[in-house]
Amino acid sequence: MELEETGEKRTSWYVSPGETNSIPCDHAGKKRKQDPGPESVIRIMEDEEEDEEGEMMCDHMKDSEEPSNKRVKPVGKSNSLTGVITPVKTPALKRIGQSISRSISFRTEARPLPPAALRPRSKASSFPRRRNSQCWSDTVESHDLTVKEIKRQEVIYELTQGERQLIDDLSLVKKVYYEPMLKLDIMTESELGQIFGTLDSLIPLHQDLLGRLERLRGSEKTVGEVGPTLMNWFPCLEAYVTYCCNQVGAKALLDQKKLEKRVEHFLRLCQESSFSRKLDLWNFLDLPRSRLVKYPLLLKEIQKCTPADHPDEDTLPDALELIQSIVAEVNKKTGEAECQFYRRGLSYLEESQRLPEIQQSRFLYCHGELKNNKGQRLHVFLFELALVLSRPAEERDGFQVFNVYRQPLPNALINLEEIPDGEAAGGGTFRGAFTGGNDKVRNCFRVSSRGRSKLHPYCLQANDSFSKQQWITCLRQAIVHSRDKMAQTSQSQLSPHADPALYHIAELSLSSDTEMADHTSR
Repeated sequence: MELEETGEKRTSWYVSPGETNSIPCDHAGKKRKQDPGPESVIRIMEDEEEDEEGEMMCDHMKDSEEPSNKRVKPVGKSNSLTGVITPVKTPALKRIGQSISRSISFRTEARPLPPAALRPRSKASSFPRRRNSQCWSDTVESHDLTVKEIKRQEVIYELTQGERQLIDDLSLVKKVYYEPMLKLDIMTESELGQIFGTLDSLIPLHQDLLGRLERLRGSEKTVGEVGPTLMNWFPCLEAYVTYCCNQVGAKALLDQKKLEKRVEHFLRLCQESSFSRKLDLWNFLDLPRSRLVKYPLLLKEIQKCTPADHPDEDTLPDALELIQSIVAEVNKKTGEAECQFYRRGLSYLEESQRLPEIQQSRFLYCHGELKNNKGQRLHVFLFELALVLSRPAEERDGFQVFNVYRQPLPNALINLEEIPDGEAAGGGTFRGAFTGGNDKVRNCFRVSSRGRSKLHPYCLQANDSFSKQQWITCLRQAIVHSRDKMAQTSQSQLSPHADPALYHIAELSLSSDTEMADHTSR
């Protein structure tokens, strides 16, 4: 929970608890997103050196300080949604980790390099600047394995290296961020506890798996049977429920603390240092979640490369089913925590706005910024059972407050109308807010309530066509889900303790009094 923000608003999407599709989020060897920050200008200056020599050092160090994003031997292509994102397929786990893409530019000047020799740095960094992109085949001198078995060993090696890198990063977070901020009193121990959560307890958990995997390697550096080891270890990942559920509030508190100069200055210095690989604190805090959703993908690749007569052929399917169920459970609990977090931040201006459907909702389909027909920016929440329009307000007790705008709508009563792009904005309905000076409307849709004539329809505009389609897809799914749930509730209104004869009466046609009498006499 997929990073500093650029001010650009993003809509968050959630998949209902019945769906378990997860967007792949790799930790081992894959490129991580980077936050847009102020342009980085790297200068290495020695005392009494000329400015030109410093610029030459800048050019020389640029390549060495960038994080390695190479992947020498890809394991295989997964069903990534990077290019084409299927609507309503991003779970809460992923949504918490999602953020605005980042870029870091280097400013250099086109000058001829001075002939002076570069002096070496007096002190090397304690942490590597590059990720080790070594493959399994690079660690062995010779082997007589088949192509399929080589690929299997590569995936298992990637699994092992991913654990090692995660342990290194979590240890770095504790040593470089948590301990100095506590010692320097940049944040209180309580605030750090809320932001870092149970991260410290995850380190020995992954150290355990790493030790088990390394013990499986034989004299030829190959791993035979890995299924039973993973089956025995995966239940430990239930500890992620607590960590991931805490991430929603942790991110909100961290964003709030970044507004303080001391905190912002410390975090900026850390991000500009070589050990961070240009990643900010939240990138590191989100690594465990990213690792969790990677396990099913790695297991599928191992299973794909496992021969039919291999001992793992019997255990890998069970291990895959187990990890998928754990990821689904963590995703469900995280969605519930996110729903509760935002529901707690709603401020009702009228008592009539407190719909029971809001309190009964267990998760969010999506939430984000939309414009109304007056051009006002609203933060809209599509809960499981209700649609809530709100306006962001000042924080209260460390929580973001959203003032509820107008009357919320129960999803079961929503009428949804898509407004085609290019439709003329006639009658002054849109008051020119959606048209931008033109006579055409773009990326708009309308929601209204069935059977409530007093409520005016809400005309809303998304930032772009993709966001509009996501909202429409989520709304349609929410409407169907709510109406189905309402129908099931209506059918179950009969008390299970009622006289069984009444069930027969309910099933009868009233055309025959004699038939009804026969049933009631039974």
